[in-house]
Amino acid sequence: MTTLPTALLRPALLLTTLASTLLSAGGAMAQVSMANVRAVNLARETAVNLNGGLSVYRPAACMFETSNGGGACLVADDDQGFLFRFPGGGPGWQQEAINPSLETEIRVAPDGRAVEEILYNGAPR
Repeated sequence: MTTLPTALLRPALLLTTLASTLLSAGGAMAQVSMANVRAVNLARETAVNLNGGLSVYRPAACMFETSNGGGACLVADDDQGFLFRFPGGGPGWQQEAINPSLETEIRVAPDGRAVEEILYNGAPR
């Protein structure tokens, strides 16, 4: 009977090993703070609620990219907090290459726990 390497049986160990390998090989892995992850999730959830729920609205894919802090949707990360600006539209708009029908700009507190301000939520500018 063939046994699998321990790393394959433990996903967390596999990910840690992979991260260590990439770092030791000169690869770069961005560190995203927990506050940034919370901020992305809070901003996305706020936009979904503002715009009628997931049955009628979907934010841009970058707002689901918590591993890189919101990717292209993150405009600023400073002492005022996290500023996100992103398009959105009906379900499938991005996958079907349809122009977005909404744009949202939200500032989240530096700790990622509160929406400080909804700067814009309307037609794409």
